Amino acid sequence: MESEQLFHRGYYRNSYNSITSASSDEELLDGAGVIMDFQTSEDDNLLDGDASIGTHYTMTNGGNINSSTHLLDLLDEPIPGVGTYDDFHTIDWVREKCKDRERHRRINSKKKESAWEMTKSLYDAWSGWLVVTLTGLASGALAGLIDIAADWMTDLKEGICLSALWFNHEQCCWGSNETTFEERDKCPQWKTWAELIIGQAEGPGSYIMNYIMYIFWALSFAFLAVSLVKVFAPYACGSGIPEIKTILSGFIIRGYLGKWTLMIKTITLVLAVASGLSLGKEGPLVHVACCCGNIFSYLFPKYSTNEAKKREVLSAASAAGVSVAFGAPIGGVLFSLEEVSYYFPLKTLWRSFFAALVAAFVLRSINPFGNSRLVLFYVEYHTPWYLFELLPFILLGVFGGLWGAFFIRANIAWCRRRKSTKFGKYPVLEVIVVAAITAVIAFPNPYTRLNTSELIKELFTDCGPLESSSLCDYRNDMNASKIVDDIPDRPAGTGVYSAIWQLCLALIFKIIMTVFTFGIKVPSGLFIPSMAIGAIAGRIVGIAVEQLAYYHHDWFIFKEWCEVGADCITPGLYAMVGAAACLGGVTRMTVSLVVIVFELTGGLEYIVPLMAAVMTSKWVGDAFGREGIYEAHIRLNGYPFLDAKEEFTHTTLAADVMRPRRSDPPLAVLTQDNMTVEDIENLINETSYNGFPVIMSKESQRLVGFALRRDLTIAIESARKKQEGIVGSSRVCFAQHTPSLPAESPRPLKLRSILDMSPFTVTDHTPMEIVVDIFRKLGLRQCLVTHNGIVLGIITKKNILEHLEQLKQHVEPLAPPWHYNKKRYPPSYGPDGKPRPRLNNVQLKPIAEEREETEEEVHLLNSTTL
Repeated sequence: MESEQLFHRGYYRNSYNSITSASSDEELLDGAGVIMDFQTSEDDNLLDGDASIGTHYTMTNGGNINSSTHLLDLLDEPIPGVGTYDDFHTIDWVREKCKDRERHRRINSKKKESAWEMTKSLYDAWSGWLVVTLTGLASGALAGLIDIAADWMTDLKEGICLSALWFNHEQCCWGSNETTFEERDKCPQWKTWAELIIGQAEGPGSYIMNYIMYIFWALSFAFLAVSLVKVFAPYACGSGIPEIKTILSGFIIRGYLGKWTLMIKTITLVLAVASGLSLGKEGPLVHVACCCGNIFSYLFPKYSTNEAKKREVLSAASAAGVSVAFGAPIGGVLFSLEEVSYYFPLKTLWRSFFAALVAAFVLRSINPFGNSRLVLFYVEYHTPWYLFELLPFILLGVFGGLWGAFFIRANIAWCRRRKSTKFGKYPVLEVIVVAAITAVIAFPNPYTRLNTSELIKELFTDCGPLESSSLCDYRNDMNASKIVDDIPDRPAGTGVYSAIWQLCLALIFKIIMTVFTFGIKVPSGLFIPSMAIGAIAGRIVGIAVEQLAYYHHDWFIFKEWCEVGADCITPGLYAMVGAAACLGGVTRMTVSLVVIVFELTGGLEYIVPLMAAVMTSKWVGDAFGREGIYEAHIRLNGYPFLDAKEEFTHTTLAADVMRPRRSDPPLAVLTQDNMTVEDIENLINETSYNGFPVIMSKESQRLVGFALRRDLTIAIESARKKQEGIVGSSRVCFAQHTPSLPAESPRPLKLRSILDMSPFTVTDHTPMEIVVDIFRKLGLRQCLVTHNGIVLGIITKKNILEHLEQLKQHVEPLAPPWHYNKKRYPPSYGPDGKPRPRLNNVQLKPIAEEREETEEEVHLLNSTTL
């Protein structure tokens, strides 16, 4: 029962704290998909969080850089738990960077005191390189293990090697002397299931038996994979890249990068790939590598105690994951920089490069594919491309963009509907049904029966004298007037036309099944299925262009560069360009994708076709929506992620977004030296806010600082235990100097050291465009809104995300220039020049309702040229 609750828990909840919610972790939007439900964010929401005294909150004092004092004046040692974060909280980047700078200064100041301190300083300096080295070693080793196991289990669906059970089909026939050129995959050592069970190698009975065993093994692998995920590691499902992007932006998801997730994801990834589902292992390998980086970071205090520094390791780990997934170390570094990383300083670039290098070296040493290459579908082309071919390359880019836009919308719509269908309540049944449909349809078609990586390899490979594939069944033309190449362009034979029809059916099958497969409760990557769809389309286009050039070589577009009997067109190159275009259309990657595919081929001369196709696919995809599939799933899951690629073009102000609103309770504040311990405890008990602005007094109401709920609770509890004379009537002082008190007054409690004296503030007239940039570039959790130094409200990351989503649904008309100067709140001082009366909170006048302009606003309107 406990594991069932774990499996069904999601991020769509009344509070992020209620982690036992049974809603689907894919469905965080309303069924109609109108507005994101951000009212749940405890991590960012300093107003609406579900807090209580008994809850262990781990918020940070974001702007306080005064590290020379202890957390509490009354304590000499730090309190356990301070400076850490709970599940589903956002880290405070500013505080974490300040902590790291203070740690570095402390180490440097002591390194000349003794040899031991110098050794500790050197260890601290080299710990970053050590952790990325360990991450690269582990990532490469696990990737090699996954590749070998997945190949063996994939072939297990068709038969078994009697001479060595641990050999896959290809390895089983390596040592056989009885293979032929035409049937190189057949050898006495390899037995199909029909031969073992009914003793027949050919005929209808053999075909039916192999069909049944193929479905049986596919369902067995899929059931075992989803069962392991459900029982042991619910976080092991999916691609992992949307969550990695969110974690790298500063969000905490406990257990997502833990040892159980690593272990179960490694095992179930092999099972999921072997089941024949339309998914790949490349995306989940990034998750596996980040799990390794997270685990190894706990061995070094520099990273285990600092969440911001830990994310530098995770950025390097994601580069290592792509390096071993595609055999592209440089592409992995660029992928980490372009696609997943939120904070990427220069030293992280170097360490990412080193981690990718180490991971690729280990994988190359293991040689999982037996071809001395890092990937299965490594190819090299020897025929150059010509200027005319840019046209079909661009058309493939258009297809990739259309496919990407269709897939994103269809997959998100299906994931959104999953909660309202029985599949959302029964994830195991969903996986079994998808696996059964995939196996039943895939077996009759040889191109869908193949492992997807092997299919891409066959589509990428150029036809040579040693190729026996149906795609290379060309008729030899003995009447060619001139032979320029060993294998000139030739007319297609019956095998080629048959293969084209099978590829068309495979294309339709892959498109449909990938939509329903991505997002189910097993490890599922998207890179390989997208590349397979593009490779199929590209190979078909390449064969069509090749035959067009052969039969119409006298056309002006071919006449100048394609002579009769010459090898002009390379269909495999079209498959490679199509694969890059489709993957770019889905993920909206550009630079890193071109480099990854370039490293797959090893040919510099094909960069221009790749760039043309990838940019075209991005432009076409952006015409239908700027979000890639990972950003769409982040938004679907409701993660607090501010995408740096998204532009804010609206004219709203900070006052339009800040809280409290009209329907919210007023913003609770603390006074600098006029409140007692009992007053603060009552305020904490009566409210659920996770932080409180501190003002000078009820009369002045000017902002002094910001105090976090958790720090207040810990400070008061510690003072009661360790200080004599602290009672409910004790005055709490946030000021530097304690005010004079009557002699009979109880001892005051100084809490200035827990006060954030430099909270980030903006005025109520600040455009939201600037506020959003501040949150993105500084990684803020919250900022206060003031007017002439008087606090009006607060803006959190949750409020910004909610506002952005509302603007997407309701496009705001452009406002006139005077909008920015218009007073949105009444003056903080009354007509008599005195501050308006206010208790321990700020009661704001709602702005949602229209009101008549004041004289100042009318003057601004009349004096402004519109």
